Amino acid sequence: MHNKDYYIFLSMLETIDKILRYTANYSNADDFYNSERDYDATMMNFVVIGETIDKLTDEIKDTNPQIEWNKIYGLRNIIAHNYFGVNVDTIWQIIQKFIPKLKDDINKLINK
Repeated sequence: MHNKDYYIFLSMLETIDKILRYTANYSNADDFYNSERDYDATMMNFVVIGETIDKLTDEIKDTNPQIEWNKIYGLRNIIAHNYFGVNVDTIWQIIQKFIPKLKDDINKLINK
C-alpha cells in the first residue's frame, strides 16, 4: 500500500468515527434529522469521505472491490448537489448498516 493511501485511510477512519459519534445518541432517523447540528455535521462528513476516496490510488480501489467506492463517491455527489432532497431514512440505514462495515473494511486494509 502506498503511503498516500495509508494516510487517506487514517483520515477516513477519523471521519467515520465522527459520524458514529454524532449519531450514537439517536434511535431513529427522525430524531437524528431533527438535530440540525448533528445531522448537518454528519452529512458534511459523508462529503469528506467521498472527497477522500477520490484521492486514493486507482490501484487500491481496483484491488479492493469489496468496498463500493463508486457508490460512496456517488453519495457524496447526491449530498453535495441535492442536499435538501436527501432521504433521511436512507442516510440512517447507511449509518446503521454500511458505515460500521466500511470501518471494518478499512481497518483490514490498514492492517494488511
